[in-house]
Amino acid sequence: MSETVRRKRIRFQLSDKQKETLEEVARSRTEKHSRVMRAKYILDFTSGISIKKISDTYGVHRVTIERTLDKAVFGPIEALDDLKGRGRKGVISDHAKMWMLHIACTNPMELELPYETWSMEKLASYCKEHGPKKGYSSLCNIQKGTVCKLLNKSNIKPFKVKYYLDSTDPDFESKMTQVLLTYKQVQLQLEKQKKEEDSPDPEYFDKSVQSDKEQEWTVVSYDEKPGVQMTETKGDTKYPLSCNGKNTTLSRDYEYIRHGTISILSGIDLLTGHVHMHIRDRHRSCEFIDFLTTLDNYYPPETTIEVILDNHSIHKSKETRAYLEEHSGRFTFIFTPTHGSWLNLIEVFFSKLQRCFLKNMRVKSKEEFIQRMIAYIEELNREPVIFRWKYKMDTIEVETL
Repeated sequence: MSETVRRKRIRFQLSDKQKETLEEVARSRTEKHSRVMRAKYILDFTSGISIKKISDTYGVHRVTIERTLDKAVFGPIEALDDLKGRGRKGVISDHAKMWMLHIACTNPMELELPYETWSMEKLASYCKEHGPKKGYSSLCNIQKGTVCKLLNKSNIKPFKVKYYLDSTDPDFESKMTQVLLTYKQVQLQLEKQKKEEDSPDPEYFDKSVQSDKEQEWTVVSYDEKPGVQMTETKGDTKYPLSCNGKNTTLSRDYEYIRHGTISILSGIDLLTGHVHMHIRDRHRSCEFIDFLTTLDNYYPPETTIEVILDNHSIHKSKETRAYLEEHSGRFTFIFTPTHGSWLNLIEVFFSKLQRCFLKNMRVKSKEEFIQRMIAYIEELNREPVIFRWKYKMDTIEVETL
C-alpha cells in the first residue's frame, strides 16, 4: 500500500453525526456482524488506537482493517457495506423469476394438481420439473429457500388464504346511514341528559323529580348468539394455580363432558346500558316474540322502542309481523344491511361476553350455566356501561332532539 493512501487514511475524521451513527451500529444486536465490526474498526482508529492493537483486540488480520479504513476515507458510513459487485452472481434470470412468480399466482388446480394452495416445497418442485421444459434452465436446481426469498421480495404469499364477504345488498349505504343516524340521535340524547345533570337548576339534582320525567323513546341493540356450548371438565383439576410458582396457569383435563348447546337472545339499551337477556334452547319466532314481550313489559307504555337488529328470518316472520301489528306504534325495527351485522353495537357486547365469561367456562349442568349467566347479567346491570358508536359519526348530522 502506498504511503499516500496511508496518510489519507490517518488524516480522516468523523463528524458528530457520523460518529453517532457508527456508535449506534456498533451497539446494535440486529445489524449484520460485518457492519458491526467495521463500525468498531473505524471508531477505534479515529479515536487514536493503532491498527495493530485493533487487529489484536478483535483477532482479525490487519489487511481486513486496512480495507475498511481505505473505504472509510471516502465515506465512513458507506464503508460499512460491501462494494457493489461483490458476492456470488445470481444464476436465475429475470425471465425465470417472472415465470416462477406467475406460477405462484396460479391456482394449482388450474395446472391439474390436486392441492388447493402452494407451499414452498411444492412450488420449488414444480418449477424445478417444468421450468427447464419452458426454457428456464436456471430453475433446474432451485430450492424452496430461494423460492421463499423471491416470494418475500415480491410480497406474494400463495400459501395463505384471506376470506372476505361482499355485501350484495343494493340498499347497503341507505341502511347503514339509517343505523348511524340512530346512533347519532342516541349520542345527542346522552349529551342532553349530561347537560341537564350538570345544570345549576336544583330540579335536576332531585332524583324523585328526575324519575318522573320518563323518556318517551329508547333504542335497543339486539341479536342472538346461538350454539353456545355447555361443557364440564371430565376429571378433577389436578394442577390448580398455586402461589409457589410451580403452576403458573390454571390447568385442566383436555377432555370434557358436553351438556348440549343453548341460544342467548340479548339486547342492550343504548341510553342506559341495561342488558336484557333470555337463555333458550332454540331461537325461533316464538322465542323472539317472548323477548319483545319482555321489552314491552319493562318500558313504560308511552315509550317508543327502536330495535336495531339483523336480517334473520325470525325478525320478519309471519308470527313476528302479527305481534307487531297487535302492538302498533310500540316497536320500530331498524335493520342492518345484509352482511353488515358488524354495524350492530350488540356485537361488541357479545365479543366481551365471549372473552370475559364464556371462553373458559366449565359447568356441571345446564341449570348451573343458566344460574351463572343470570348472576353475570345482574352484576352488569348493577353498574351498567353505555356502549358508544364512533365510526363515521362525524359525517352524520341530525336536528337537535
